[in-house]
Amino acid sequence: MATTLTLKSGTSWADAWQRCLAAAPEAFRDDRVLNLWNGTWQADGRALPATSPVDGSPIAGPPRLDAATAHQAVRASLDRHRAWRHVPLGERRARVAATLDALAQHRDLLALLLVWEIGKPWRLATADVDRAIDGVRWYVDGIEPMIADRAPLDGPVSNIASWNYPMSVLVHAVLVQALAGNAVIAKTPTDGGVACLTLACALAAREGIPVTLVSGSGGELSQALVRAPEIGCVSFVGGRDTGAAVATAVADLGKRHILEQEGLNTWGIWNYSDWDTLTAVVPKLFDYGKQRCTAYPRFVVQRELFDDFLAAYLPAVRTLRIGHPLAVEQPDDPYPSLDFGPVINSAKAKELHDQVAEAIDRGAVPLHRGRLSEARFLPGQDTSAYVQPVTLLNPPRSSPLHHAEPFGPVDTIVLADTEAELLAAMNASNGALVATLSTDDGATFARLAPQIRAFKVGHGTPRSRGDRDELFGGFGASWRGAFVGGELLVRAVTQGPTGERLPGNFPEYQLLP
Repeated sequence: MATTLTLKSGTSWADAWQRCLAAAPEAFRDDRVLNLWNGTWQADGRALPATSPVDGSPIAGPPRLDAATAHQAVRASLDRHRAWRHVPLGERRARVAATLDALAQHRDLLALLLVWEIGKPWRLATADVDRAIDGVRWYVDGIEPMIADRAPLDGPVSNIASWNYPMSVLVHAVLVQALAGNAVIAKTPTDGGVACLTLACALAAREGIPVTLVSGSGGELSQALVRAPEIGCVSFVGGRDTGAAVATAVADLGKRHILEQEGLNTWGIWNYSDWDTLTAVVPKLFDYGKQRCTAYPRFVVQRELFDDFLAAYLPAVRTLRIGHPLAVEQPDDPYPSLDFGPVINSAKAKELHDQVAEAIDRGAVPLHRGRLSEARFLPGQDTSAYVQPVTLLNPPRSSPLHHAEPFGPVDTIVLADTEAELLAAMNASNGALVATLSTDDGATFARLAPQIRAFKVGHGTPRSRGDRDELFGGFGASWRGAFVGGELLVRAVTQGPTGERLPGNFPEYQLLP
């Protein structure tokens, strides 16, 4: 007999909101969050309604600024930048370290906000917060040689990032950029994370970090956050369509830039036999419903190994645990152990359902489709943002699932008969961030891996964005501008000797680290 689930005690949105009001009353009002610019929390902007992907219930929405106010915020950030760039490194390091201590103190609240705002299960939400804190501490401890003979930029760094990793990508970048001597501007992602980012920025602002946090539509704010002459560097994380517009703008202006864009990351199977290892890794590839830039949504499989592949893959994908991230049997039970919860919103869920249905209608073969009835939900809750895992064989070339990253729990499989077909299928999206090739023969990997158009290629193991000193970038259309990670992140947001060429993909050159 099925057990009726309940919400874990103390984890409701109302509980989280009250904790925000207590932790940072300067940044949260009774019913809304504020924007932060000119060193002051501002009750401006038009607060839009928002709902949680977890259950469709109302949560705080972004207070969207107009273009004129955004320009004011950028000009004010330049004034703060000119003062901050002369603050001694020791003081900058002390302030960033104090910010990290404050983030650690409020770690569980930041994670709970991520659960409600972007649907992360508790394990992944806490990991996002911890990676931000631990990653920036690595820079705090080792910053001196990274900025030796380097200077801050002439203007603040403008950060525009997607919603999926507010802490370990956006807050991490902001604090490292400030540590290197720059004022920083962050735009709240449109689809979620506003309360989490507001709390994190409030804790940083208390320690004197020159951070600006604004909300608004990308189209309306791009003139200020991308094209304004005050901006010293643009750091963007998101999709190729928006990224292409940003790339055009920064190229026209000759502006320093870091543009991380999506690509179809692929996993190739060729002359391979270690199926137990593959079975063990498949569930991990579905973390957060594959809503991350280093997800692997495409398998390219040697045709004669397809039966062995399915025997390893299907049992693994059937073990996935999906549901409400805070639903438990007893109020004081531990957080549920889930692979993923909802996708970012019901519109994205509908898009994925429609793409799958269209692909099948045009000839794709459904190999696995999970049932929503098997997920863990509260009685009567809204489940419109949930998508069970789907696996399709041979998506038609006319389908977006053939050439683009779905950004959801949808796997596609393409069969290959020759090494040339394998490589062509693995390079379907004109560049990717990561890829993996599973093959028993080391010589085969050494020969094929350089022909895979991905910045990182794993041998039978998944690759990730990486932490601390691990470099990160992309090939082809998946990346524009300076590469990051380790010392490269600091170099990307500081000035070196005259004529310096940063490692990265630029209109005039490509330079690998």
